[in-house]
Amino acid sequence: MSRLSTTFARLAAEGRKALVPYITSGHPARDATVPIMHAIVAAGADVIELGVPFSDPMADGPTIQRSSERALARHAGLSFVLDAVRAFRATDAETPVVLMGYLNPVEIRGYARFAADAAAAGVDGLLLVDLPPEEADDLRAAMREHGLSLILLASPTTPDARLDRLCADAEGYLYYV
Repeated sequence: MSRLSTTFARLAAEGRKALVPYITSGHPARDATVPIMHAIVAAGADVIELGVPFSDPMADGPTIQRSSERALARHAGLSFVLDAVRAFRATDAETPVVLMGYLNPVEIRGYARFAADAAAAGVDGLLLVDLPPEEADDLRAAMREHGLSLILLASPTTPDARLDRLCADAEGYLYYV
């Protein structure tokens, strides 16, 4: 059973909802990422959404756009993010970590290599804001091979037929915008 499944099963048994805060890796400083991850767990986080800084975060608001710009100026790219998860895992083997970002850095690394690297670092899932589920089969297969969840997104304007498909394909959880 995955960390995500275990966490959501425990929360359901407790009658609780999940607290899933987001932070941008490398912001406000590279060396702050892992301590912030531990601090939000100590404050009650059930799952961490760890932002992968991206140069053109158009699906994000101005605050996350600025945090990504600042993190990238500090060279906090995908390799740094995976190293941060690895360091977090040295003292927290239970809290699920879901990377949140954009498809381009994953495609550059290659789906198979990304999935293997993410799993080795201790990542539990991936949420890509610009990956339509209709185009996710190859990445989903690579992720499943390594026990990782591909988190899908739904919004208030998602048509019922598409929502049915999203729910059927959902792994870990369904992100509601």
